[in-house]
Amino acid sequence: MENLSLQERKDSVFARGQGNAYPVFVERAKNAEVWDVEGNRYIDFATGIAVCNTGHSHPKIVEAVKQQVEKFSHTCLMVNPYENAVELAEKLTQIAPGSSDKKAIFVTTGAEAVENSVKIARAYTKRRGVVAFNGGFHGRTNMAMALTGKVAPYKQLFGPFPSDIYHVPYPIDAHGISVEQSLTALKNLFKVDIAASDVAAIIIEPVQGEGGFYPAPKEFLVALRQLCDQEGIVLIADEIQTGFGRTGKMFSIEHAGVEPDLMTMAKGIAGGYPISAVVGKQEIMDAPLPGGLGGTYGGSPIACAAALEVLDVIKDENLLERSNQIGELFSNKLGQLKERYPDTILDVRNQGAMIALELVYQGDSAQPNVELTQALIKHAPQYGLILLACGFYGNVIRFLPPLTASNEIIEEGLANFDELITTWLKS
Repeated sequence: MENLSLQERKDSVFARGQGNAYPVFVERAKNAEVWDVEGNRYIDFATGIAVCNTGHSHPKIVEAVKQQVEKFSHTCLMVNPYENAVELAEKLTQIAPGSSDKKAIFVTTGAEAVENSVKIARAYTKRRGVVAFNGGFHGRTNMAMALTGKVAPYKQLFGPFPSDIYHVPYPIDAHGISVEQSLTALKNLFKVDIAASDVAAIIIEPVQGEGGFYPAPKEFLVALRQLCDQEGIVLIADEIQTGFGRTGKMFSIEHAGVEPDLMTMAKGIAGGYPISAVVGKQEIMDAPLPGGLGGTYGGSPIACAAALEVLDVIKDENLLERSNQIGELFSNKLGQLKERYPDTILDVRNQGAMIALELVYQGDSAQPNVELTQALIKHAPQYGLILLACGFYGNVIRFLPPLTASNEIIEEGLANFDELITTWLKS
């Protein structure tokens, strides 16, 4: 079977809204490598959008899933629960940052986790408003879309959205938005559009994902924590893309030493098996009434088994340290590219193995080079790579290698990327 014929079959039965980045149909994958149905090999710098932090088909995770499937696959956590869900909740509440007593819930997708975090915050505060940030991404369900700070393609054609959702600028020095300006915008919001006493929650990605891999400055997260404490607002850290070792710590917000009230978790939590969670302070988590939270597939026993093994793999294979090593390797190699092409590469940035390359014209942050970004993504498979773009303007290449990838594979992939970008800049 060939990729193009499979693409034709897919296009004939899938709604166009659920497209795919590449006409590359996967036959198998192992750690940081993927093979398509034609036998072509690719180095995976996307990992299913930061899902397979522990690599594709990690043997320990595969074995844990097999053992669980042989026992049972589903009973519904809200009907007949099971021990591995309890154990996973115990471990997640233990590793969540901060000294407060924690509780957890399990759902299935990142967007569900976000929706439930807002429900919990509103139940606890008895307030209506939620504040998010320009460029943020929180999911594709109705509330999550409303929170997302970018129209195309996520919100286009899909309104109306829930009310009482507000956005303020996210601090990005490279784009002229300082911490002080962002905080001032937030305070102005409380004067102009909604009183702080009516705000249930502020939700923030400690590193913006779709927004361009911009880490929130430590002083900004500290200031948000202080503001939320002062005004009785629930601080929600959306760690869906940043969690489980991706940034060199288990959770990105640990870099700032801040304890959020609630955290959303998904993606890297279970090595590719669908599960998500909200973990937070006990008194806040217990605000909804019995039956107010849940979902038929939430906390799948198969995904719980995988997630428990992911936690063991992260610990046993020192993947937090490895994440920082990978980030340094990428930064060094991509930094050399920036020195060669200073008018094209505005910035190379990373937090652990969450790495970005921002492309512009004439070294100007106000002139995003979307065309080059799109060309690099489109032609990456010809150079044996799987890449993703992101950014408010769509001009950022994001690198999300497995934390289990070897130096040899990473160096091979970076050499391929060097050839790719050099070819297109000279064309």
